[in-house]
Amino acid sequence: MKKTTLLIADDHPLFRKGLRALFSAQPDMEVLGEAADGRQAMELATTLKPNVIVMDIGMPRLNGLDATRQILRESPGTRILIFSGHSSDDYVQQLISAGAAGYLNKQTAGDHLITAVREVHAGNVYYSPTISKRLSDHYRETSLRQGRVSVLRG
Repeated sequence: MKKTTLLIADDHPLFRKGLRALFSAQPDMEVLGEAADGRQAMELATTLKPNVIVMDIGMPRLNGLDATRQILRESPGTRILIFSGHSSDDYVQQLISAGAAGYLNKQTAGDHLITAVREVHAGNVYYSPTISKRLSDHYRETSLRQGRVSVLRG
């Protein structure tokens, strides 16, 4: 079985250690490295070429948003999953526009994070339930304002 390779990017060492333990316990996952800031995440993404990067937004030297943009410019096949305590609509929209494949808040349970990594590695997108609801509500409201909602009939 080919493993999903990961890079963890978060500025809190204890948090990175916990994520490493969570992912390393999965038989289909391998952590290639850890980055303490956005610049280090960019450097390690280039050298290690992980399938998935689990990245925080608020990091020193280069934030997660700018790191996401730059990493995807250099390695468009890399999948980036944002895992952050910040989940404002503005952050979510900017990171979706930057190309992030998913967004979870740090209150998410470990099994959801594992599922999210597997989903984004498979080419899908994954958002925590609260973010999914907000995205759905925003899309519906925008569609209603623009008169683009239609009823599907079976």
